[in-house]
Amino acid sequence: MEQQDQSMKEEGRLTLVLALATLIAAFGSSFQYGYNVAAVNSPALLMQQFYNETYYSRTGEFIEDFPLTLLWSVTVSMFPFGGFIGSLLVGPLVNKFGRKGALLFNNIFSIVPAILMGCSKVAKSFELIIISRLLVGICAGLSSNVVPMYLGELAPKNLRGALGVVPQLFITVGILVAQIFGLRNLLANVDGWPILLGLTGVPAALQLLLLPFFPESPRYLLIQKKDEEAAKKALQRLRGWDSVDREVAEIRQEDEAEKAAGFISVLKLFRMRSLRWQLLVVGLGGPRAESQGWAARVPHHSHSRLPAGCPRACLAHVSVFVVELLGRRLLLLLGFSICLTACCVLTAALALQDTVSWMPYVSIVCVIAYVIGHALGPSPIPALLITEIFLQSSRPSAFMVGGSVHWLSNFAVGLIFPFIQEGLGPYSFIVFAVICLLTTIYIFLIVPETKAKTFIEINQIFTKMNKVSEVHPEKEELKELPPVTSEQ
Repeated sequence: MEQQDQSMKEEGRLTLVLALATLIAAFGSSFQYGYNVAAVNSPALLMQQFYNETYYSRTGEFIEDFPLTLLWSVTVSMFPFGGFIGSLLVGPLVNKFGRKGALLFNNIFSIVPAILMGCSKVAKSFELIIISRLLVGICAGLSSNVVPMYLGELAPKNLRGALGVVPQLFITVGILVAQIFGLRNLLANVDGWPILLGLTGVPAALQLLLLPFFPESPRYLLIQKKDEEAAKKALQRLRGWDSVDREVAEIRQEDEAEKAAGFISVLKLFRMRSLRWQLLVVGLGGPRAESQGWAARVPHHSHSRLPAGCPRACLAHVSVFVVELLGRRLLLLLGFSICLTACCVLTAALALQDTVSWMPYVSIVCVIAYVIGHALGPSPIPALLITEIFLQSSRPSAFMVGGSVHWLSNFAVGLIFPFIQEGLGPYSFIVFAVICLLTTIYIFLIVPETKAKTFIEINQIFTKMNKVSEVHPEKEELKELPPVTSEQ
């Protein structure tokens, strides 16, 4: 019986505290990200009409088509631009306030714009909407990086993958909920669209009320705050038992191995040879954003938005359960391969749609297949990998780099894709196919499996790849450290 209890402790289990902390963090932050991605799509024409009417009430003239389109493009593009700004704030905020503290602080960037957007029609100010889109973008940029970091540091190693993809699950659920609320007979109407936009503040308010009752990241408490007692108490609450000495020892070992490096800034991250391959893996945020941008635009192109949103949400649920079974690497390979195939077949279907009557149905199947592939690997796994392949001192800066790549790529897709589509026509998706192909080859050749490994064990894999003898060039301790087998 004692052996069984010890085995369970080594593996770790999903306790009520850990489950609730995961749900509150993901619902309060990641759900908002997904919701705000899709919330402005359905009422777009109504909001542009409001822009025009507001301008007319001020000047006595209507806005011409081009300035109106430009104004709407600015409104939409403020979200990814805000996401980029939010990514730059990740490091300073998580180091100053902690992971949980950064999430609580981030709710400012959700509750304030929710009130502004909800009151924009009454105030007759479309400027409030534009400013609010920037603010909710900052919120999304922070949450898309801090939530995976927080959950990855709370979870034991055998649950880190499953909990690490929960944020993406809530992002897809947020997109689906926004699409449902955006139906014309619900909130996508003249009176309802301000409410549709303002609802983003509800999850933030709930998180602000509930998250303070849950533990801060034990790794942050021990390594950065040097508060071992608080770290032990947090681990005891999260694991559901008092004996957490082995896990504390593993965290302390990581701390000892990193002491010489200190805080690693973004500039230092780029200069360190010992983090070279990890930094290249962070580049997966680019293809992830390219594929996400594709997934966001093709459903609109083929008038299958809700049919595409449902499998995306379903597959996000599936990835939570299979990520620890199949591993991160296989899901990435499978996901990008499906996306590659879907792009190629869709290109052929679009090229032949005027000559073959049933080709539009093939296009819809390709859209759904692409969304399935994206939800399997490219969407949930990259943020999880960043949590796993960097140690505590470099993780915030790595998330800043990964988040910046993701949001800038997202912004670029939104800006460039209409011109690509106009220039290449039905062959425009070949560009995405090439990106998926190159990414698949890169993952197959470079990215290692990280399933069921501690952060130190994963770093030892990259130590060999980087051809250095320690985690940091300034430190020699890790050469003398035995492989870690304790729980996380």
